[in-house]
This record gives sequence, C-alpha cells and structure tokens, in this order.
Amino acid sequence: MRINLVSDTVTKPTQEMLRAMFRAEVGDDVYKQDPTVIELEARVAEMFGMEAGLFFPSGTMANQTAIKLHTQPGEQLIADKWAHVYNYEGGGASFNSGVSCCLLDGNRGMITAEQVAGAVNDPEFYHSPLTSLVCVENTTNKGGGACYDFEEFKKIRKVCDANNLKFHLDGARIWNALIVSNDIPQEYGNIFDTISVCLSKGLGAPIGSVLISDKATIHRALRIRKILGGGMRQVGYLAAAGIYALENNIERLAEDHRRAKELGAVLETKNWVAKVEPIETNILIFSLHPQVSETVLMEKLRQKGIGISSMGHGKLRIVTHLDYREVMHTYVLETLEKL
Repeated sequence: MRINLVSDTVTKPTQEMLRAMFRAEVGDDVYKQDPTVIELEARVAEMFGMEAGLFFPSGTMANQTAIKLHTQPGEQLIADKWAHVYNYEGGGASFNSGVSCCLLDGNRGMITAEQVAGAVNDPEFYHSPLTSLVCVENTTNKGGGACYDFEEFKKIRKVCDANNLKFHLDGARIWNALIVSNDIPQEYGNIFDTISVCLSKGLGAPIGSVLISDKATIHRALRIRKILGGGMRQVGYLAAAGIYALENNIERLAEDHRRAKELGAVLETKNWVAKVEPIETNILIFSLHPQVSETVLMEKLRQKGIGISSMGHGKLRIVTHLDYREVMHTYVLETLEKL
C-alpha cells in the first residue's frame, strides 16, 4: 500500500467522476461553444455572487491572468511573503505583467488591513512603483492551511477602495476555508474584484481552475488566457469533472480536516518533533528538533510506504485528501506512533 501525503493534488478521478466525464456534452471552447464548460463557469460564478467565469487549465494561469488584468508594467502588488503568486508561480508576476511585489510579514500567510494600508505607495511620489493590486490567499498554502476571518477581508476592501486598488483572492483551497468558517460564498463577490478557485486539489478533479469576476473583466480575461496559451478545445470532458466535484466532494472535506488534526495530535506526542503548527484544514506542517534528520525520517516513512514533503529548514508537510482513505489513515497513525 502506497500512501501519498505530499499534496492534495495527487488525487485521481473516481469511477463516478470518470463516468460523468465520458457522458459530457462538448464543443469547441475556444469559440465558446462547449456547453459543459459554459455550465461550469456559470455555476462557479453564481456560487460566489459573481457575474461570469472563465475555465483555466491551472490555478497559476488563472492567478497570472488576474494580475495582468489589474496592473500595468512597472506597478506593484501587495501580498504576504509566503504568497503562492510570489513563491510558486515561476516569477510570473514580473515575467507576464512586469510588476514588482511588496511582501508583507503576515501571520501564517495572512495579512491585515493595517499592514496593507502601511504598504501602499503614495501615488504622487513617482520615484516608487504605483501600488495597484492586493492579493490574498485562502486557505494559505505555506501558512499551513490557515483561514482568514472574513471581517479582515472587509477591512482590506475598505483600504483598497480608499486607495484605488484592485483586490484578488487566490482561492485554490477556498472550499476548505468555507467548510471551516461557514462563510456565505456569495458574499465573496461583494469583496473581491477577481477570485480564482481550484477544482483539482481537495475536490479531486484531474485539472482545472475557474477565474470569476464581472462580465466585462472576464471578457478581457479571455484575451489574456489566449495569449498565455490557455485556450482549449473540447474541454467539456474536464469541466464535467469539475461539476461532479462541486456536487459531490465539498462537504467531505471535513474528513480531510479531521484526519489532519488526528495526525497532528500524534505528532505532538513525539519527542523528535519540535513543533506542530496550528491545524485548521487539511495541511499539517511540523518541525523537527535540530538533531533529527528530515532525510532519515522521510526515508523511514518511505520504507513504510508513506510519502510526505519537505519544506526545508527542518519543516515537513503532510496534506490529507480525497484518496487518503480511512484504512490508510489508521495505518499512518499506527506507523507514527511507533517511530
């Protein structure tokens, strides 16, 4: 039995999802003639109180499109120092949009309105880049699946309005955040100018993200997606997987959260673990004591059929997901107990 806890991106479509994909009605989405894609885009937009959506092959492309929409070359965006748009998108903000990043020292990947207000450059001071965009992430990836308080989003929105800034949400794991917070998804549409949501992490689809906004912005996004090479033809087969995921795999995310917390509880009892970061969702980050080799630990787990990932500097990450079943969970708990 091989157990992959490296990421929630490792899931494979279930038989039920595959059947939904094979039954999909498709067309040429480059010509906006794929009915299944159109249905997915409309459904996601409606869920979050937005007017329109656009299907993308990846969350990175959706985020990069949003940055391009809201900025001009030479300008600057504000984000947390651990933000995915800065750390894990290949330098795309500078390469695609020609913008720099003002990185804030947030709490577990989360920034505050006060921090944002303090980071906005005076638009009349032409020696500094013009601040034009704020990007936040919910849940935070490198922050260990931490969830924002929705009230903080409202406060940041006020700062954006006061300074003529756009506000983008990287919602790669927004579904996990919604399970924990019980926020009303439709209210997000009143706060953000654009939101990207991912279907291929906790929801278990093989590919795909959707960027949502008002109709005019999504119309502009269509051109940027084309430039970035994101136009796809009979992609309704993949959109069907996303629709199935939305209908069947959101509520079950609570199981992933429970399992992550149970793993964390075991790790907290081990004398070779220095610290377990707070666990809110499906991401578990823990640190080893300096004398403990992460390479040796990961090899021991690998020999037991368990894969986890290193974040460097003695930090390790475990991510629970759809394919991590209860029988696997019991085995991992027992294995950790014996280490």
